[in-house]
Amino acid sequence: MPMKAVVVDCDCLTPYGMGSDACWQGLLSGRSAITRISRFATGAFMSDYAATVEGLIYHGGTSLVMQMIDRLFRCAAPDIPADSRLLLATTKGEIDFLEMSVLSDSGDAGESSLERLLEKVARRSGAGGGSLLLSAACTSSSAAAARGAALIRDGQADCVLVVACDAVTEFVFSGFSSLMALDREPARPFDKNRAGLSVGEAAAYMLIMSEERAQREKRAILAELAGWGLSDDANHMTGPSRESEGMIRAIEVALRSAGLGEERIGFISAHGTGTPYNDAMEMRAFRALFGAQKRPVYSIKGGIGHTMGAAGLVELIMAARALSEQQVPPTLNLEQASDDARGWVSAQPQGLEAAGYALVTNAGFSGVNTALVLGNGGLS
Repeated sequence: MPMKAVVVDCDCLTPYGMGSDACWQGLLSGRSAITRISRFATGAFMSDYAATVEGLIYHGGTSLVMQMIDRLFRCAAPDIPADSRLLLATTKGEIDFLEMSVLSDSGDAGESSLERLLEKVARRSGAGGGSLLLSAACTSSSAAAARGAALIRDGQADCVLVVACDAVTEFVFSGFSSLMALDREPARPFDKNRAGLSVGEAAAYMLIMSEERAQREKRAILAELAGWGLSDDANHMTGPSRESEGMIRAIEVALRSAGLGEERIGFISAHGTGTPYNDAMEMRAFRALFGAQKRPVYSIKGGIGHTMGAAGLVELIMAARALSEQQVPPTLNLEQASDDARGWVSAQPQGLEAAGYALVTNAGFSGVNTALVLGNGGLS
């Protein structure tokens, strides 16, 4: 019989500060953490806005992502079983080390390798049950969470630690600028006048167990990873399919995996980058699947920016909080919803009525899409 995959611990470090509560309260306050960058010069780029974590040392002896991961585990102090499998999700890893080696023509470029980062995170977390790195553009950590849940459902593991991290560096920022993907103002997901994304950074972890082990260890169950779906529309290297067929397929697979109809979904945590094409693609998928049965849709990227490989995991953590609180956060910087999103998104927090399940969607370069169904243990 398939095992249930449940979340027993999770936390994050975001531009709002340390802890999921800081992120949740920051979103509810309506205050965006997207500000003007001071980490590097932005005169050559199309924007000077990003969402960064305070207190990090750029081009120091420790990479930005390891500074965040160390702070996260030091402050959260999670109880990680030594036999936990580790799944690490990132898009760029310790890219600032590579920047240093190129700019100074010295140093070991190998320090930026993802293999070394995986080893460092395994040591720091104490997860000794084997490790794997997943890098699937901006779906990296949602794909990792899905993989962890699948390992548990299939009986291949009973405890999986998912860790996600990405940082704002000049290399990363210049890449999005060269793609003309940045908004000159803080990102405004689903707004009629949206013009691009704002880059952000974060580190997060989620400890997933089989329900049986969680009960045996008397762990509090925060949520259930009830279903998941992944797809790739192979439409374009950097742009989503205009027809949304990949996202629609991912959501349909996730609902089948969870054994649910779309009517059971109480709200949707969207990828919602603020780019014209992404937000339109997602709304096309939501309208195709849910029709006239509108439900709350929100994006947290107007608050913390697009945290790249960490985005999916942070959004799962916030969705679990929304299920627990029976309230969804506002979509920040939203002034006038686009025609397709009107009646779905709101600039204000929205209360829920006994919502038992949430849908969390992400999309990334090369056309990859993820959809996860998150269940509230108390109501689902």
